[in-house]
Order: sequence, then C-alpha cells, then structure tokens
Amino acid sequence: MTDPTRIRATAKDGGVNVKVLMAHAMETGQRKDDAGKPIPAHYIQHVGVTWQGKVVLSATWGTAISKNPFLEFNFKGGKKGETIQVTWTDNKGEKRTDEATIN
Repeated sequence: MTDPTRIRATAKDGGVNVKVLMAHAMETGQRKDDAGKPIPAHYIQHVGVTWQGKVVLSATWGTAISKNPFLEFNFKGGKKGETIQVTWTDNKGEKRTDEATIN
C-alpha cells in the first residue's frame, strides 16, 4: 500500500478549500530502466472526493500527470468538523481512500 494521501481542508467564505497530495509513482510506460527494459505504466486513473455522501469532485487522469500529484480545488458548503473522503484508483486496480476533517 502507498503512503497516506495528505489532505488539508479549510472552511472559508461559505465553502471549503481542499489541498491533496497523493503518493504515487505515476509511471507513463514510456521510460526504461537501467537495463533498457520499459517500465510498465502505473498511474492514477480516477480521483473522487465526497462530502456528506455527495460527490464534490470527480476527475479522470492519464499518464500526463506528474509523480506524487498535487490537487487543489474549492467547493461550496462544508463546515468545520465535517469530513471529506478522497479516493483514487489506478490502472492496476489499486485503490486508496483517506479522509480529513475540515478545519
């Protein structure tokens, strides 16, 4: 399993600012190792964020996203003390879900 997703959610101006740092290699499948063999593609394909059971962000990604991707977005609603869940799934079927409390 990968390192935990780092999430910071801050309530402000009637909404929430969310910053997410995901630990993932995000290999494109185009690089080669020291022996000249291709490194297989391994990247996050889908990111979803929910708050109170509602989807507030849904994103489909490909190989153009950098290693250990950072994502920042805002959504309306949310109060201090509530939680958000961030889930990602990669092209190999690995999945990770983490949550954070809105500050």
